[in-house]
Amino acid sequence: MSHVLTLVAAPGGLDRSHLATAADALRALGGEPGRPDWLAEATAADLPFTGIALDQAAAAARQALDAARSGGAGLDAIAQPAEGRRKRLLIADMDSTIVTSETLDELAAYAGLKEQVAEITRRSMNGELDFAAALRERVAMLKGLSLEALAATWAEVRLTPGAAPLVRTMVANGAHCALASGGFTYFTGRVADLCGFTSHHANVLLDDGTALTGTVAEPVFDRDAKLATLKRLAAELGLPLEATLAVGDGANDLAMLGAAGLGVAFRAKPIVAAAARARVDHTDLTTLLYAQGYRAAEIVPG
Repeated sequence: MSHVLTLVAAPGGLDRSHLATAADALRALGGEPGRPDWLAEATAADLPFTGIALDQAAAAARQALDAARSGGAGLDAIAQPAEGRRKRLLIADMDSTIVTSETLDELAAYAGLKEQVAEITRRSMNGELDFAAALRERVAMLKGLSLEALAATWAEVRLTPGAAPLVRTMVANGAHCALASGGFTYFTGRVADLCGFTSHHANVLLDDGTALTGTVAEPVFDRDAKLATLKRLAAELGLPLEATLAVGDGANDLAMLGAAGLGVAFRAKPIVAAAARARVDHTDLTTLLYAQGYRAAEIVPG
């Protein structure tokens, strides 16, 4: 069949009744579902289908599954063409995507400014402020902060569950995995090493050798730069954009999510979740592997 709907739950949270509910939802719209294919026992399965649009299929499945579940964790549903699911280029946001925190907000805590900086971050990520201007404003507030705060912040950074398996599995299968962040190279370089990213791209936070100067190298790595990085790497690798995967949570990720073959809003801000063609609201980053058709036995541990 031409399309596939991938359903993913927390481990042990998916059963045949969920697949039946999703299949019924597709039929109600005039679709024709096929036979399910389990990717991970009681966790992830593909439901091939034809006859209806991809966005209709995913929305109908989510709505039906949410209505059918009386409690517990939710399920995620991603619909896409069956052909070309395995992507050869991954572009991933870092803050609140590959790592659980907003590193700039956490850094600001060491200057006693976390609440003020976090509010600007929130508005920027929700598309209410110009990203570059908001970044410069937040960085200026940190002028004079000791470089020891960078190391202290890094010590508290935690990877999002599934981040390392996502990257390591794709790299093991020949993909280029790039970290593209509106944050700083101090953190992206370390996260890249930790997860196994092929490359990393971010802003450069400037210092005088002992403290931050309150400035960032220009030009700012922003929404347009993320999109440009996606297109440049795809061209260098000789790949069509259909062969790319992008994931992020904030407004500055929208351009790359829209251009990628599979653009996924991961536990995203409302403006991003509403605009993205695919969403992961409940499960972890291994869902991006299942969406590409990887089976549990193929996933490289983190």
